[in-house]
Amino acid sequence: MRLFLSACTALLALCLTGCAGYRLGPSNGVLAGDKTVEVKPFTNQTLEPRLGDAVTAAVRRNLQHDGTYRLATHASADIVISGVITHYARHELSLLPNDVLTAQDYRVNATANVTARDATGKVMFDQEVTGYTLVRVGADLAGSERQALPLLADELAKNVTARLVDGSW
Repeated sequence: MRLFLSACTALLALCLTGCAGYRLGPSNGVLAGDKTVEVKPFTNQTLEPRLGDAVTAAVRRNLQHDGTYRLATHASADIVISGVITHYARHELSLLPNDVLTAQDYRVNATANVTARDATGKVMFDQEVTGYTLVRVGADLAGSERQALPLLADELAKNVTARLVDGSW
């Protein structure tokens, strides 16, 4: 009986201390849904078509999914996010085993200069944010990149959302 009681006490202590550092809700101290955010369409200065639209939609989707801020669509917002996609690059990661000139896998990067302003126009943050994804090349490089575009946009959007939600600006 004593062994059972000490085991239960140890288990209870482990459960209570395991969650001691966890906080429910947003990590930046703001009440969930208390402030609104507007996402302006991202400007695409790269040669990759439709990248700006994909990033804009992904940022909106990630902000809604996070829940720290409400997405403002028609009214004035507490925070306005705008961005310019400045860089898009593809780097070879691996080559075909029987052809050292043909790439098999690529790492695709996109960089955006993202600005968040409050309702008064004061800049909350102005930073470069980067996202990347991996692309396996099949028979068609352009088709493979086109299929990877939503993944790249989502990765960039997750980084933008994290900077906005967890930032200490």
